[in-house]
Amino acid sequence: MVEALRSTILVLYLTNILLYSESTAKIIYHSFTVFVYFFPLLGAIISDSWLGKFRTILYLSIVYAAGSIVLALASADPIGLPQEGFSILGLFLIAIGTGGIKPCVSAFGGDQFVIPEQELQLARFFSLFYFSINAGSLISTFFTPILRNNVHCFDRDSCFPLAFAVPGALMILSVVIFVLGRPLYKVKKPEGNIVVQVSKCIAHAINGKIKSKERKEHWLDHAEEKYGTKLVNDIKTTLKVLVIYIPLPIFWALYDQQGSGWTLQAVRMDGDIGFYTILPDQMQVINPLLILAFIPLFSYVVYPAFAKCNFLKSSLQRMVCGGFLAAIAFCLSALISIALENTYPVLPSSGNIQLRVYNPSNCAVTFNAPDLNITHTVEQYGYYENTDISFSGNKTVSFSYESSCNAYESQDLFFEEETAYGIFFSDSGAVSYTDNVEKSEDGYPKVRTLAYNTSKVIIYTNGDDSLEVAAGNYSLLSLSSPGSYSVSDLAETVTFKLGGTYSVMINSNLSTVTVTKPNSVHMLWLLPQYFIITAAEIMFSITGLEFSYSQAPVSMKSLLQACFLLTTAFGNIIIVIIESAELFEKQSNDFFLYTSLMVADMLLFSYLAWRYVYIVPEDNESEELNKEEDDKKISNGIENPTFTPADGSTKANEDAH
Repeated sequence: MVEALRSTILVLYLTNILLYSESTAKIIYHSFTVFVYFFPLLGAIISDSWLGKFRTILYLSIVYAAGSIVLALASADPIGLPQEGFSILGLFLIAIGTGGIKPCVSAFGGDQFVIPEQELQLARFFSLFYFSINAGSLISTFFTPILRNNVHCFDRDSCFPLAFAVPGALMILSVVIFVLGRPLYKVKKPEGNIVVQVSKCIAHAINGKIKSKERKEHWLDHAEEKYGTKLVNDIKTTLKVLVIYIPLPIFWALYDQQGSGWTLQAVRMDGDIGFYTILPDQMQVINPLLILAFIPLFSYVVYPAFAKCNFLKSSLQRMVCGGFLAAIAFCLSALISIALENTYPVLPSSGNIQLRVYNPSNCAVTFNAPDLNITHTVEQYGYYENTDISFSGNKTVSFSYESSCNAYESQDLFFEEETAYGIFFSDSGAVSYTDNVEKSEDGYPKVRTLAYNTSKVIIYTNGDDSLEVAAGNYSLLSLSSPGSYSVSDLAETVTFKLGGTYSVMINSNLSTVTVTKPNSVHMLWLLPQYFIITAAEIMFSITGLEFSYSQAPVSMKSLLQACFLLTTAFGNIIIVIIESAELFEKQSNDFFLYTSLMVADMLLFSYLAWRYVYIVPEDNESEELNKEEDDKKISNGIENPTFTPADGSTKANEDAH
């Protein structure tokens, strides 16, 4: 459920409700993700040294649910909680909860199998495990934006409290189901604080290497006398895997931008498909939907087909291929960003101002601004626009007006460079305001109502959605959905599209001026990059989980799962650093940078993968698991349990009692 929170509504909540800028929202979003993938290390420590996997999952799931409730309450204005502070607290609790259970859930599932006898079943489990996660993500990713957008609560056009509360309620339900299955699980006891043991062993080995003149085959062998051969060999195995993890964060720096950079990209695009308008945050439903289709496709078609060519047979081969696919996806994303940047409005720049004049009055009006060298006549329902007026600093500008049906007084208006201004003629005089021509943060249309009769209430209606504009209110307002709206007391409709900013002049009739053009690049152009990044995820993430579990010693299964997840945290730290540095003004340049980093990173990863020697699970691991089963049989009164020794033979254990 936390994946749906991250990929759908979190960025929009930060920008629209907490009013952060896009850059700040992306930094908070990815900082939250860092914590989500940092706390698996804490969860692994708690699980392996204290609570065990079952109880760790149980207790931290409750923490997650509590965080969802706090976030839902914080987003509800009438509750009166400090919104910003409690929102961050809720996100922090969610990060602790979901991060803590991440390494335990997959490792707990893996514990139910005997390795190497059930190696094939283990691989299928990780595919089904990933399938079930994304089935839940698909449902929540589709419905969460609907809860946010289509349900109105607390006098808002959107309902973030409900969107945050539903995942928490579902988490509580999942905890209940998980506890009911307790009698069916194989629950291992914690084996001690493995992180502390590993740290001490490594420190002792380093100290021994420095002080001892005796040469050892491996520097860790200096700790063998004190800590034993098994722990030393387990650490050697773990360190080999951790070296492979070094390049992984770059992949996650690309992948996790689906919920930030790609969502903000969708905000600038047209989602109209005729019978339905796709919401920007609903594009995230593509990823889990494709995962559900791709998992069986890759397992039963793609991998077997390539295996015949002796390709994509090993885990690391698949991960390398997935990394290069991620680079291709971001290259496509950069090209789409270039197309989008060509559709962005012209904003006021240094040494420049913009001016728009609207005339909903009953006759033509001529305005004169000698300080700007402008004299122009605006007909009824007409408008004047100049987006490149030379202007520096700030000063007062005089305007005079001539009209055959109204006497408008002259005005002295204070103008500053890099600003857009508007003037319209009402029944009470010429009204001026500071204009805003930027596209909306959430992608929805914005409208400014310029009514000649300033004592009249204007209501826009589109089915169940409506916008009431108070008398004399000419502020720029956001609509809750695009579409055709009827206007009160007028037999006319006006159409507002995603990304557009409109000025509506109303007198006996109405006239609509498009100040900022609506989004014109269709949202479906994002599909190719989603197809490719999903294929990359299948080959990289699922395979990485399986690789981490199969290559980990028995005592370090949760630890290595946590370290694999920790690479995601470092990937998001990379995003935070790049976003904070603000290297480029254009998003396309950012995406090209990530593409280049990914290509270079996969070349390094290919070299490390080529040198890596796979570790085959030893039979003594399965012997240990079989011994646990035999211990249960002994406790149930079965006299002759069987063990499977290292040589693979089977014999009765005469001394079991």
